[in-house]
Amino acid sequence: MDTVKPKTTPKDFFLWLGAMVALYISAVSFILLSHQYIDIWFPNEMIMYGDPYSGPIRFAIASLLVMFPLFVWMLRMIHQDIRKVPEKKEIWVRRWLVFITLFIAGLVMAIDVIILINSYLQGDLSIRFALKAGVVFAVLAGVFSYFIEELRGTWERKAGLSVAIGGVVSLVVAIAVVSSFLIIGSPESARLMKFDDQKVADLQNIQWQIVSFWQTKETLPESMDELKDPIGGFVPPLDTQTGASYTYERTSDASFKLCAVFNMPSRDTAGVSTPMRPDLSNENWQHAEGEVCFDRTIDPERYPPYKKTI
Repeated sequence: MDTVKPKTTPKDFFLWLGAMVALYISAVSFILLSHQYIDIWFPNEMIMYGDPYSGPIRFAIASLLVMFPLFVWMLRMIHQDIRKVPEKKEIWVRRWLVFITLFIAGLVMAIDVIILINSYLQGDLSIRFALKAGVVFAVLAGVFSYFIEELRGTWERKAGLSVAIGGVVSLVVAIAVVSSFLIIGSPESARLMKFDDQKVADLQNIQWQIVSFWQTKETLPESMDELKDPIGGFVPPLDTQTGASYTYERTSDASFKLCAVFNMPSRDTAGVSTPMRPDLSNENWQHAEGEVCFDRTIDPERYPPYKKTI
């Protein structure tokens, strides 16, 4: 007598597909988040400018907060269905997606080990690289082991063990997410840092306009109103947070200072580059909280006056 093959319902298809997509995104996000921790504990000396941590960390947090609970919820529903209807273990979408996941996890683990051994043989193996490779291997090994047991039906037979493992993994993810706020701060602090970054960018823009003014007229403006250029379209920017004007003061024939009120001390970066004047990107724009003034002196040899044609 022929065995009737179980049918795959739309619910089964989308539950398994959604669970696998959520798993892949969650695994990648956890790896990215762990790599950011490693970069902070073992900093890369080649990273000199910008903010190399906050963006990737926030993306990983957002992904984990959404996709990991979805993965746990959908997998729980899948296992509940299989316990009610054991024949659903044999539906094609389950077998195909589980085997694809095992294949991808096994392949990436093998590649990870190859890269690790190759780096060691070349003498390029660093602690930072080894830890990152270890995180990738550990996460994928966990995924691989979990779905091997999935094929064996372990999680349907041992519901308590499935819940316990889900709790441990959820705790690890929660610790990783919560710990990240010690690095990037609260959403409110992130908002204030963006205001501060914009203030630095505005001051750089104003500084470049002052330098250009000096090169053109061989004198510094008495006020920022003199920088207005209807043809070029430049208008001195205002503080986007308060709407107030930045403070400019001419201190000598070739010296001036620019002031702004900052929300918090600057991060440990070397400045904010500007595409208009990359030669100004290494200027010191580090600041404390509160009103900070930046003293500048124009070097005539570096920024000589423009030659005037008659």
